[in-house]
Amino acid sequence: MTNAAQHNEQSRVVLRAEDVWKSYDDETITVLQGANFEAVQGQTVALCGPSGCGKSTLLHLFGGLDTPDRGRVAVNGIEVNERRNLLRLLRHEVGFVFQLHNLIPDLTLEENCLIPTVAAGIDRRIAQARLRQLTDRTGLSHRLGQRIQKLSGGERQRTALCRALMNKPKILLADEPTGSLDEHTSAIVFELLLDVVATEGVTLLMATHDRGLAERCDRVLEMRDGKIHEPEYAR
Repeated sequence: MTNAAQHNEQSRVVLRAEDVWKSYDDETITVLQGANFEAVQGQTVALCGPSGCGKSTLLHLFGGLDTPDRGRVAVNGIEVNERRNLLRLLRHEVGFVFQLHNLIPDLTLEENCLIPTVAAGIDRRIAQARLRQLTDRTGLSHRLGQRIQKLSGGERQRTALCRALMNKPKILLADEPTGSLDEHTSAIVFELLLDVVATEGVTLLMATHDRGLAERCDRVLEMRDGKIHEPEYAR
């Protein structure tokens, strides 16, 4: 790839929100009020702000888990709230890491991670190879046969990271990915998260209350009054 081609790839906008509005409870609670946002390929972006300001809502819109009242949300140039694009988005374009991991406790680590590959129709041998690669990276290879309920909090969140990356998405949405962990485990998981997304060229959009973690990202954005703000010092 030429230098010009590399630059174009790195500057390609992969996440875009245009004048996005979102309300709940019959429009009595307005969370997003004309929010605008862009992220380019390979960026790590932290979204900060108090509880209820709309961080999770924005991630859910990008992940196809919710739809805006007004405005446009696009991933890789494809509008998310067009139904015909939703399954492809969920299966191939985007990975999602939740604060409480959302794993199935009665299934093993391996079974949880293979669920997205089954839904996407990926050959089992290819899926198994991908799982070995990710669990080697995250230090979970020896826990493949363990049920989720037997894993520690840090192991569960690392499992959630593996599951989110199984189908090789280029965009990772992380909603308070270390919010349920103690400080030491949080630092380990976040370091691993940054390492994996850098190695795989993944764009990361992360909602977090932790300013220390946020400042490790390429950009730190603030959510307030239903809009997204980039501090002057960060530009």
